[in-house]
This record gives sequence, C-alpha cells and structure tokens, in this order.
Amino acid sequence: MSPMRLIILIGAAAAAIAAAFLVRGMTQPETVTRTVTEQQTVLQTQEVSETHVLVAKRDLMVGDLLSPDDFEWAPWPKKNVVVGYRTEEANADAINELSGTVVRIPIYAEEPILPQKLVMKGETGFMAALLSPGMRAISVEISTESASGGFILPDDRVDVILTYQSQVAMAEVVLDRPVAETILKNVRVLAIDQVFYQGESESASQIGNTATLEVKPDEAELIAHAQRLGTLSLSLRPWSDAGDTGSRGARTDLLRGGSPGNGITIYRNGQAAAGLGGS
Repeated sequence: MSPMRLIILIGAAAAAIAAAFLVRGMTQPETVTRTVTEQQTVLQTQEVSETHVLVAKRDLMVGDLLSPDDFEWAPWPKKNVVVGYRTEEANADAINELSGTVVRIPIYAEEPILPQKLVMKGETGFMAALLSPGMRAISVEISTESASGGFILPDDRVDVILTYQSQVAMAEVVLDRPVAETILKNVRVLAIDQVFYQGESESASQIGNTATLEVKPDEAELIAHAQRLGTLSLSLRPWSDAGDTGSRGARTDLLRGGSPGNGITIYRNGQAAAGLGGS
C-alpha cells in the first residue's frame, strides 16, 4: 500500500470517529430531556390518581363525643374511594361538620370515617349514644348562681348540693334554718341546655337553664327526689378528680323516706339533746 493511500485511510477513520462523537453529543441531551419528561408525567399521573380522605386520628370508641382533634385528612387512592368516604375536595368543611357527633360503632386509627358509624347532632338516639353503659341522663334546673357563674361546661365533673330548710327547736320555739348538703359527688356533665361539647361554645363560659348529668339509676331517683325537697346547685370539681372511682357520697337514705339532715333537733341549755324525724 502506497504511503498516500495509507494517509487517506487514516484521515477517513479519524473523520468517522469525530463524526460519531459529534452525533452522540447532539442526541444525548434529547434522550435525557425525554427521560425527565417521562418521569414528570408519571409523577403527575400518580398525583392525579390520589385524593385526601377524612380518617380517624386515634381509636374512637362507642359513646365518644368527637372534636376536630379526632380527625385528619390522609392521602388515599382514588380508585379505592367508596360511597360514604368524605374527600377534602368534595367536603372541605367535613371536620367542623362532624365535630360534636357521637361514635355509634368503633372506628380505629387511620380508618376512613363513614356516616353509619356516627350519631349526628339532633339525630334520634344522640343522647343515648353519649351515655356510658349502665348510666342514666337526668336534667336539673340551673342558673348563673347555681352553676359556678356559667363556668361549668359539658364533660366537666361536679358535686350536687341540696339546699333546704331544716327545723330546729330551741326552748319552746321551732325555727327554720337553711342547710346545704352535698348529696352526690364527681358527676359528669353531659350537656348545658343543648350544648354537648365545649367546642360548641365560643366563650369560656356557658349560661344555660338546665344541666344534664350522667348518673346511676338510683342516683337519678335521688336527684329527682331532691329537687322536690329544696334547691340544687352544682359545684365544679378539678379535672384531676375525673378518674376518682371512690364513693360518690350519694344520700340514698332520702329515697327511703328520710329527710335531709336530722329532721328536728331539740336544744336544751344550748346543747343538742335529741333528734326527731331523722332518717
């Protein structure tokens, strides 16, 4: 092979290699751009196929009175959304709408909220669903003075105080004296008028005409009887007493025909000598 032909072949090979690198450099950005675009399309498709569904933030048991803190929005595949699920795009105010409802059937944490598992405010059976097993609801008349200035709110704990007139015999005269006595302790307040949970009231106090209390069956009889004997007042207890499982101090002797206090007390020479009409 002549030197001239060899030089031509080497030059052609070099040109071919250079052309190959040039073509590769021109096509690689297009490939990278196409790959990034495809990935963005996949992500957009995933975002479109998901929505947000209202779920329970914690385990909700039967009788629980719900507040906004019990709910949250969670991502959920659109294909798995069934009738009854509340989505954020369709029910943006669902958390406020469901606050104040009562759990009818247990709902577990991160489980979607279904309407058939709740008792809505105003629905038949709302108060019954709010009661603990074996308990009863009874209402008592209250005023600002008899309900701690309106600072007693739903779910607070109170003592029930009976104020009545007691007869006292001193020498030859029978006098009436006012007496106040706690007849029931550590009672849960279910509602003030028609307000069932504290979030329904915009202020820190709730002025009402009636307070609905959660009591045992015999305690309900006691309160009904006590309302005929005198005036009932509610004394607010601290939250730290809510778990107190001790005696509630119920004056059930009043249900057996006894009278408040010790009836008529006879005083001789300034000292109590005997009691008449006691329980």
